[in-house]
Amino acid sequence: MLPYRPRTPYWILPWTVLLFLPLVWMGRASAIAGRFADSLSAVTLDANDLETVGTGGPAYLLMIDGFLREDPHDESLLLSAANLYAAYAGLYVTDPARKRALTDKALDYALKALCTRNRNGCGLRKAPFDVFRKAVDAAKTVDVPALYTLGSTWAAWIEAHQDDWDAVAEIARVDALMTRVITLNEGYRDGGAHQYLGILATLLPPALGGRPEIGRHHFERALALSGGKNLMVKVTYARRYARLVFDRALHDRLLTEVIEADPEVAGHTLVNTMAQKEARLLLDDADDYF
Repeated sequence: MLPYRPRTPYWILPWTVLLFLPLVWMGRASAIAGRFADSLSAVTLDANDLETVGTGGPAYLLMIDGFLREDPHDESLLLSAANLYAAYAGLYVTDPARKRALTDKALDYALKALCTRNRNGCGLRKAPFDVFRKAVDAAKTVDVPALYTLGSTWAAWIEAHQDDWDAVAEIARVDALMTRVITLNEGYRDGGAHQYLGILATLLPPALGGRPEIGRHHFERALALSGGKNLMVKVTYARRYARLVFDRALHDRLLTEVIEADPEVAGHTLVNTMAQKEARLLLDDADDYF
């Protein structure tokens, strides 16, 4: 995750954007936009006020779209845009149509970022799977950020489109991406690749091809690699695996641990705060589910 940066009062961010806009249209646009995007991303990740971030999020998404309009091939900006669109859709958007639209955009940015980094990554979405797998297997450690972002946004896209069997069929591509990330750098983003593989393995019930025990392995590995810092791993583990196999004891233990934990962890505070909110909702609903 991104390192801790001092928090900036959120009410000044829109005015900061206005101050930066003239510079974006000048010579050092890319460097300025990239640094600003990184700083604002760090501030967002360390926020503990869900409402403020949710309210300000759309303005930031529009801002980064503007940066990319000026420099559409900046890999850093493309990765930031992909991550932020997917994160905002996952954390704040409940309307299915809107979630699909936002994850469509996130996936498009992630594909462009990989293509910008490595020409072998261009056109992979429509490539036959054997061609796709060969390109992914040839990726190097330096490609991990682009591979991970593509895998995570693709997973978010599949979840948003899970009623479409053509979308669900693309799970194998995300699996290939995240498996390669694990091979090259298993600890990247605190083992985040394992969390996504766990989600994919438990997206469907066993009768329809789900693999809950494989999912459990990945969730446990993600917990070990993150050292418990990312509370959303436990929430996802409870929602995706424990509910799928009707393990009430595991479900309640994981969610209780989330609620009792300190959410203030550099780089994880926003997600942890959201995780505690979701944990309470899942526990409140548990008697009706189990």
